[in-house]
Amino acid sequence: MDLLQPMMILGLLAGGMGVALLGSIKVALARKLDIDEARVGGMVSMFGFAMIPVILFVGFLTDLVGPQPVVVGGAILMSGSLILLGRAQGYWSALLGVLLLSASWSALVNVLNVLIPFAFSGHGLAYATNLANTYFGLGAFLTPLVIIYLLRKLSLSPAMMVLAAVVVAIAVLGMGVDYGAMTPAAKEGAAKTAEAGMAELLNNPIMWLCALAMLFYAPMEATMAAWATTFLGDKGVSEGFASTLLSGFWLAFMLARLITAFCLPPGNEALFILGLALAAIALWIGAVWTVGRVMAVAVVILAGLIFGPVFPTIIAVLLGNVEPSLHGRAVGLFFAVGGIGWTVIPMMIGAYARKTSVQRGFVVAVAAAVGLSIVALALLGTV
Repeated sequence: MDLLQPMMILGLLAGGMGVALLGSIKVALARKLDIDEARVGGMVSMFGFAMIPVILFVGFLTDLVGPQPVVVGGAILMSGSLILLGRAQGYWSALLGVLLLSASWSALVNVLNVLIPFAFSGHGLAYATNLANTYFGLGAFLTPLVIIYLLRKLSLSPAMMVLAAVVVAIAVLGMGVDYGAMTPAAKEGAAKTAEAGMAELLNNPIMWLCALAMLFYAPMEATMAAWATTFLGDKGVSEGFASTLLSGFWLAFMLARLITAFCLPPGNEALFILGLALAAIALWIGAVWTVGRVMAVAVVILAGLIFGPVFPTIIAVLLGNVEPSLHGRAVGLFFAVGGIGWTVIPMMIGAYARKTSVQRGFVVAVAAAVGLSIVALALLGTV
């Protein structure tokens, strides 16, 4: 158990790196492969699309095979995908690297979320999930900075090999962790057939409410991350300052998770989610109607404070209301449903923004926040 926390922290940092990596290397990758931004954008979209079926499948592996093979296999596969991306000489080999990155990232995200209650125990599930996801956010925040530094010193291929070496360390640590104390419930549930376990999960209303909450929440986070700089630029904020404010969004995001970990009383998770959802409605309405530069800056920073704790607190409710032997499948289904919203709703915002403006496109995000509020209210009445 002594190696569990180091493995988890490194794994969570790598998980954050996974979501930020393609955006960080896309210019260098496009230059190396001599492809345009549209094809790189297609690879980025493929990462999210491929995640949906893979993370659901990996959920079965986590439950039925155990966490160790998923941790070790996911880390080795992720390391290989980074090397392949760095060494790719054409579009199709790079696309294969992206698909492998998506698959390995999905494996790690699934199993790490299942192991979070064991690695950060002692103060309740919301404490564990918010603290763990602070490390995940830190990985996403640091990745662009690390990539910039590495590409100043090295070409793309050796830079990716440096990152791959770091990820391999997760597998090494994972092989040394004693998982026996973390899987008694799974062993007790091993007698269940996969079909019986899945039927029990699908009949759990809290499972579906958490998945629907993720469906409405995930695109709000993605929308602010993707269009914050454009939104600020339209309000007269310089490009450099807008990039700094985007970093401020992620810092506020992590700070909110850290504060929630230590300040949210156990048992108040559903009420807290509802409060954040209502705050998100007000935030997006403000984003749609704001006319001033100062207000636009406030919207971006406040978004980080509001959005940061939403996902970790939802998954705390999920893990607390699903039998431990089904946690892998629950997390897989949770992300699969959330991935639909993550994929579709930002596309709707982009389509509407092309006809009007990014700011007007945020009307779709208002609807997503209303959807989250309705689901949160139902969740409050169910848990």
